[in-house]
Amino acid sequence: MDQAVSFELSVGRSDRRKKFAFEMLQTLVLMVALFCGVRIVFQNFRVEGPSMQPTLSSGELVWVNKAAYYRWNGQYILGGPQRGDIAVLHSPDPADDVDLIKRIIGLPGDRLRVEHGTVFINDQALTEPYIHFQANYTYPFDGQDLTVPADAYFVLGDNRSNSRDSHFGWFVPADNLIGRSQLSYWPPADWGITA
Repeated sequence: MDQAVSFELSVGRSDRRKKFAFEMLQTLVLMVALFCGVRIVFQNFRVEGPSMQPTLSSGELVWVNKAAYYRWNGQYILGGPQRGDIAVLHSPDPADDVDLIKRIIGLPGDRLRVEHGTVFINDQALTEPYIHFQANYTYPFDGQDLTVPADAYFVLGDNRSNSRDSHFGWFVPADNLIGRSQLSYWPPADWGITA
């Protein structure tokens, strides 16, 4: 009789251990799947340099929504880049192997120019409340409009006088866009939606 009870207790403990181990394995698999899923959609990015001041400062950490610029057969699934987006991108300069963070200013087909620091899109001055450090350059240098090519973007830093961006003579191919900056999370004092 005692042996039967002992055997049942032993089997009961063994079943509970197996059940617990199986539940732990399920939890671990779910955590790995969630982590990988989040990393596919979001990426953290560290701002380097002063080109986006005062919107973003050097050393600030932001979450980048990679799904915002995801394309399938050349079409954006979630609307794609919009004027004013803060975008993380691979530098279009083949000499650079860096990622940059800039504001999207010109969309494909836009005619644009910069006159003494003021951006004109299709002959309309662009309202830019985020600019605190105005530049005084003219681009293109001849003062004529340029047209943003299909499947490319014109980007500028918010700190116009201290930014390596499209006014250096390059456009950003759509394939170079990584994602839209969504949230600043470090340092805590700067926490908030990036815009």
